[in-house]
Amino acid sequence: MTRPYSEDLRERALARADAGETVRSIAEALQISPSCVTKWKNLRRETGGVSPGKIGGHKKPVLSGANADWLRKRIRSGPFTLRKLTQELAVRGIKTDVRAVWTFVHAEGLSFKKNDAASRTRSSRRRP
Repeated sequence: MTRPYSEDLRERALARADAGETVRSIAEALQISPSCVTKWKNLRRETGGVSPGKIGGHKKPVLSGANADWLRKRIRSGPFTLRKLTQELAVRGIKTDVRAVWTFVHAEGLSFKKNDAASRTRSSRRRP
């Protein structure tokens, strides 16, 4: 990902805009896109500054704290599928997806293994 333009460049562009220069001429002179100048003008109008916003960061997992405790209890209470757990979480008002549930279950070392009946049936069909 690229870095944001410097505040110095932003301020020079906005100083030119304040002097009455057009967005396109500012963009051409500073070798930036016209949309940058427009966005910076809007940013200054809305926030009073031209500092770039935060890039990246860490999003706290939805399945943590009380949600994680409930999910651990639910998993230990009986059979489950990832889709069913996702649906049960949605009923509780926790918006998540199957991948997030899988990541949680995998990280916790929890899983539900089906019984061996299916594998025994398959192995008995094999011919020597």
